Amino acid sequence: MLPNDLRSVVDDVVPLATEVRRHLHRLPEIGRQEFATTEYLASTLGRAGLQPKLRTPGTGLSVDVGSGSRRVAFRADIDALPVHEKTGLSFASEHAGLMHACGHDAHTGIAIGIALALSRLDVEGSVRFLFQHAEEQFPGGAQELVDEGILEGVERIIAFHVDPSLRSDKVGLRAGPVTASSDQFSIDVEGPGGHTARPHLTVDTTYAAGLIVTHLPALLNRLTDPRAPLALVFGSIQGGAAANVIPPHVELRGTARTLGADLWDRLPKLVEELVHEIAAPTGATVTVHYEKGIAPVVNDEQTVAEARFAIGRLLGPAATAATPPSMGAEDFSAYLQEIPGAMLRLGVGNGLDHADLHSSRFDIDERALETGILAGVATLLTMLGHDWDD
Repeated sequence: MLPNDLRSVVDDVVPLATEVRRHLHRLPEIGRQEFATTEYLASTLGRAGLQPKLRTPGTGLSVDVGSGSRRVAFRADIDALPVHEKTGLSFASEHAGLMHACGHDAHTGIAIGIALALSRLDVEGSVRFLFQHAEEQFPGGAQELVDEGILEGVERIIAFHVDPSLRSDKVGLRAGPVTASSDQFSIDVEGPGGHTARPHLTVDTTYAAGLIVTHLPALLNRLTDPRAPLALVFGSIQGGAAANVIPPHVELRGTARTLGADLWDRLPKLVEELVHEIAAPTGATVTVHYEKGIAPVVNDEQTVAEARFAIGRLLGPAATAATPPSMGAEDFSAYLQEIPGAMLRLGVGNGLDHADLHSSRFDIDERALETGILAGVATLLTMLGHDWDD
């Protein structure tokens, strides 16, 4: 197939992809409650002659396109965020306090476009499209799909994540770590409580908590390799109700993130040991609850190389760009723990000022939908061994 022939097929499906994106944006649903979203996507795919498979809980679905012994996959996430939209779009959220502020509506519209385009081509091999629920939850829905056997027979997998820092005619590529792990922890600091006039007669839990908040990140940065980025940040400090009372309990909560798989494995034990060492001189009793969550997304070198070739072949070499790693997390890593694959960064910026992901004013340049469909079709065909004609 010649690149121009493929462009013609994609041109036909872009309007529907845009319609899907706007429908989902107008009617967002939070993770594990994407019932109407799932029904809408199943209906859309069914009308196109495809046979989607719905999950038993009623959120999320998949569909296979093509046939043959080789199978690859494309993941799109379908859930929204608890954000009150302030974009002023004509198709802004009609669900108060909910918004597609992370581009999942675009990911899903693009996945629909790619599926329909491939269904009109003579493809040797098949592509499984995963319309995944609850990506924004902790832990996310990806591991549930893995446990349900969604990757059975799948060789490799790709996905897009929108990137407002890139223009809408660009796809960012990176081999190796591209997003960080994300773990959550809480630390209980306890003592008998007492009067702030006499801290020497009790345990100053607030002081002990302060030492942990300031010393734990600093010590971690001295005990780990600086070439493996690490971000341990506290998001909540709760304790006490009166200015003159030392509280008997202070709770600290935060997240720990790293790009290094080895460090990710070491973090739970390292954090617990350091917390106890920091608190020991204060006399406070400390309890650490550490929950490992999402692994780093580590892109497969071969998949990234094939994406670079395919996108360059169809859109030109200037369509791809190097992209830096992010300390944000993505549960797409659950798939990459099982099979090789890559997450590609899809530019959605217009070259002007842009709101960041998770912002109430976040929006995309919809020209990115066409770029995403073209790049996705080309990459998936190459992964299946498609030989581009000259």
